[in-house]
Amino acid sequence: MAPFLEEAHRLGWILLKALLRFTFMFINNCVAIPSYCLYLLVLQPLRIMDRQTFWYIEGVMFRWLLAMVASWGWCAGYTVTEWGDDVRPISEDEAMVIVNHQATGDVCTLMMCLQDKGTVVRKMMWLMDHVFKYTNFGVVSLIHGDFFIRQGKAHRDKQLIYLKAHLDKYYYSRDRKWIVLFPEGGFLRKRRETSQSFAKKNDLPYLTHVTLPRLGATQVILKNLGPQQENGTLGTDGGPPGQSAAKPKGLQWVVDVTIAYPNAKPMDIQTWIFGYRPPTVTHVHYRTYAIKDVPVETEALADWLYQRFVEKEELLAHFYQTGAFPPPKGQKEAVSRDMTLNPVWLCAVQSFAFVSGYMWYNILQHIYCWFFSVLCLLKTEMCMMQERRLRKAFEACWETFWNFLPIQERKECLGRALSSLFSFGER
Repeated sequence: MAPFLEEAHRLGWILLKALLRFTFMFINNCVAIPSYCLYLLVLQPLRIMDRQTFWYIEGVMFRWLLAMVASWGWCAGYTVTEWGDDVRPISEDEAMVIVNHQATGDVCTLMMCLQDKGTVVRKMMWLMDHVFKYTNFGVVSLIHGDFFIRQGKAHRDKQLIYLKAHLDKYYYSRDRKWIVLFPEGGFLRKRRETSQSFAKKNDLPYLTHVTLPRLGATQVILKNLGPQQENGTLGTDGGPPGQSAAKPKGLQWVVDVTIAYPNAKPMDIQTWIFGYRPPTVTHVHYRTYAIKDVPVETEALADWLYQRFVEKEELLAHFYQTGAFPPPKGQKEAVSRDMTLNPVWLCAVQSFAFVSGYMWYNILQHIYCWFFSVLCLLKTEMCMMQERRLRKAFEACWETFWNFLPIQERKECLGRALSSLFSFGER
């Protein structure tokens, strides 16, 4: 009986905590996202006069929104330990980030672990599945300039054309630095069987912990954002000698990110919202490659990209066996570092969101009251105008009728009216 009561108590506490967390996050979304949209709506004149300052402000608020999402997991005890290369020194350089994709929690994990990487989050562009467009965060991503890609063979070629146009229009005009994509094109559990079947047919690496990446989006990004030289290959700078320093240099790095979950159990967005899983440490491994070492031609790039995911497979296999990533080549021991968030800063960001929500609520309430008071005044004025028009029309009709009556009939009509009036007074 005691174990049963203890289990019931534990489940009851999990349900209560999940309800409280969901309520808080629902309110958090209701105040933060509309505030973000309204601030940017009010700042539209600034966008016309000074685009750079406008997108700087937008980027700061975008980072705060992502920090709120990160705080949901952090408050539940979901933390991140980082391995491999330190990417902070290259945070101001342009980079393409390729990530393995296991579940929706991968995005939340990136939102958390990139918070302390300088201006990365503020100047980042995401490539994500088009389904995310219809989530609560979709409107924010649309405003920020992220790209929603539709999966499937029927849409593949058109989507790559749309991606190229999107990069040309938004990437440099909004001062973006890092672009994040998931080359696998879907979650591991959904694509693993198809990927393994394709690998067998085409004599490609047989992968278990990741799937074979798709080439299209990666190649479009490299060709459009990479520093092109005269011979069409990627170089180390943004153009020929003598180019102005104010112009963008183009991509300088490829950051290979591998996300690993304990016991190979990925975390989804529902876990971040409800917090029903015990405190968990997610492990993130970074490996950086200079852009000059990355080929652009289709066959060479495919081989290079496949090799990166073979390395991911080896990294994840080692992690699931030992609980740690292997050390880099030439080193005997792998060094990890805990990624931490500043609780004071998180509280300040959340407080700003709720204060902004309260402020905008009062502003919109006043606008609503003023608008309907103006409508009431207009309605009253229209009624009075209508009444005056009807009175004038009645007077005109009566005058016309009276003028058509003979003199004798006018006297009789006036006499009957006076007689009725006096007899009414006597009654």
